[in-house]
Amino acid sequence: MENMRMPKKERHIVTKENFATARRWRGWLAVLSVGLLVLTGLGQGWTVPTAQAARAMPASFADLVEKLSPAVVNVSTTQKVKVRQGIRGLPPGSPFEEFFDQFFKNRRPNGRQNRNPGGDDDGTVTRRLRSLGSGFIIDPKGYIVTNNHVVQGADKITVRTQDGEEYEAKIVGRDREVDIALLKVEADKPLPHVEWGDSGKVRVGDWVLAIGNPFGLGGTVTAGIISARHRDISDSPYADFLQTDASINRGNSGGPMFNLDGRVVGINTAIFSPTGGNVGIGFAIPANQARKVVAQLREFGYAKRGYLGVTIQPIDKVTAEALGLEKPEGAIVAQVSPDSPAAKGGIRPGDVIIAFNGKPISDSNDLVRAVSDAGVGKKVTVDILRNGKRMTVSVTTAERPKSLTVGEQESGEEGAPGEDTLSSTLGMDLSNLNDSLREQFDIPPSIDGVLITDVSRFAAMRGFRPGDVILEVTGRRVKSVADVRQAIAALKKEGRKAALLRILRDEQYLFLSIPLERDEEED
Repeated sequence: MENMRMPKKERHIVTKENFATARRWRGWLAVLSVGLLVLTGLGQGWTVPTAQAARAMPASFADLVEKLSPAVVNVSTTQKVKVRQGIRGLPPGSPFEEFFDQFFKNRRPNGRQNRNPGGDDDGTVTRRLRSLGSGFIIDPKGYIVTNNHVVQGADKITVRTQDGEEYEAKIVGRDREVDIALLKVEADKPLPHVEWGDSGKVRVGDWVLAIGNPFGLGGTVTAGIISARHRDISDSPYADFLQTDASINRGNSGGPMFNLDGRVVGINTAIFSPTGGNVGIGFAIPANQARKVVAQLREFGYAKRGYLGVTIQPIDKVTAEALGLEKPEGAIVAQVSPDSPAAKGGIRPGDVIIAFNGKPISDSNDLVRAVSDAGVGKKVTVDILRNGKRMTVSVTTAERPKSLTVGEQESGEEGAPGEDTLSSTLGMDLSNLNDSLREQFDIPPSIDGVLITDVSRFAAMRGFRPGDVILEVTGRRVKSVADVRQAIAALKKEGRKAALLRILRDEQYLFLSIPLERDEEED
């Protein structure tokens, strides 16, 4: 039998080519494995971390609180107020007060009534009111930041630190419009303090801590997130609040709101509550805004703000249409103060300011904040639209007069009808000016225009009032009712859907817009 041999097992000979091929395959298999793992993880709720991912909530805030709390103080104030009392305990205005007043007056030998024993002769008693708030130390020398409304009207301010030390504080400066006050205490040692953070980097969803003294219970801490930015909750054009769901209660006012780096990003100021209790909507002044005000309070005792010298109004949809703008943005100049920075820079009534020093202006409050932040004596550029053309002017800011209280910009109120076609179009009654009307409505002889004598509900809702004098219709000067009629007809021919009227009211110049088409039920 022939010997049968098993063939030798073939050996695998490794060459450079084989090795490179194998390495490529292993690389692709590794990439495929990782990809499958990531896809599986994402299906199970994994997230892929990024450099911009928000910082995770720490297991505990205890270390941060321990570090920051010594710089947070309680601010208590007292003030004396006179309160009118009813006679012998009767509430003021009681229907029996006059009877008993005369009764006791006749009974007393000297004819004086005994209105309230221990009170003043004018029927009042002096009471001492107390209030509580919070604050935080920003300088080891004893400078403390709080809300203006915490210390406003106070006769005495007491600051209590976490370790129980008490100091009498003096007001360095106050700013009502941003609601900030700077206090100073004298201590025989450096005080613990905290640093400002950058509120411009705060994002919705970031974790924050609020430390304060609600209800006078002592230092308390609440945690939450930033739930919104740029909230407007006050009458001040400087309002630009951070919103948080961290509990802010009575006594938290003036306390700091910290980010997770332990820096102050806001000053707790207000809450929204239909019941008086916390419902998870609190507001804080952004640190970037507060820091500038505090620096000026420390240097000057008041907030020095930039001043342009214009009366401005917001632009709504109808006004934008009247101006030929694509959308309602910017601020329209209603009046320019004589010899003001705006006047010297060539800004005119009717100009629409769309950018200030390179920053786009979205609305009138945006412009107020931009001018304020620019400071005093600063050369800036102002981009305007004039008769549909964009141009840039150079302006040097001045200091806003202390007597000038900034509130909501004039937006107008009520309006008036005119002639048949004008009455149906504008909802106003118009009349040419004569001596009798000038005397009746106190209109100077130097003023040329058309008087609004009556208004429909439609015109009143757009801000017009009887007694307003129409000076211009979308840039066209008018001196008679016929001029107004021609101007309105021209606008309709151009396809405009609204008119912008420049009016004079009580020595103030305003721009008010009105649609040229409306439904009958709007009257």
